Amino acid sequence: MLEQLTSRLDTLSSALQLRAARQQVIASNIANVDSPGYVARDIDFNAAMTNAMQARTMPGLTQTSSGHLAITSTEGLIGSPMAYTVQTQPSLDGNSVDLDQQRANFADNAIRYESTLRFVNSHIKTMLSAITGQ
Repeated sequence: MLEQLTSRLDTLSSALQLRAARQQVIASNIANVDSPGYVARDIDFNAAMTNAMQARTMPGLTQTSSGHLAITSTEGLIGSPMAYTVQTQPSLDGNSVDLDQQRANFADNAIRYESTLRFVNSHIKTMLSAITGQ
């Protein structure tokens, strides 16, 4: 039963970690907008989230009773494969960062991160009201 209560929080936690990692990648792209030869990168959020949701059993640990919580690993969650972004504006120095696109990606990801935080807050408030019987 506890696993049912926390499974949504696990999903939201994975989403927050991926959003934070993507924000760092986008910030790195923006910081390197004037670096010759820099190739912009990005994380495919949907593919990374799918990988994160496929629970992997940690080696060396076993679940000895059906009443125990499942043993899962988030290894590779942040180390999700990153892809290079498609160059939309050719440049003479080989830099593929489109500053306007990166700013839009940054703002979009920040809004999605904030909304995920609100879902976490709402879920915790719902669980607390259920526990306290209000």
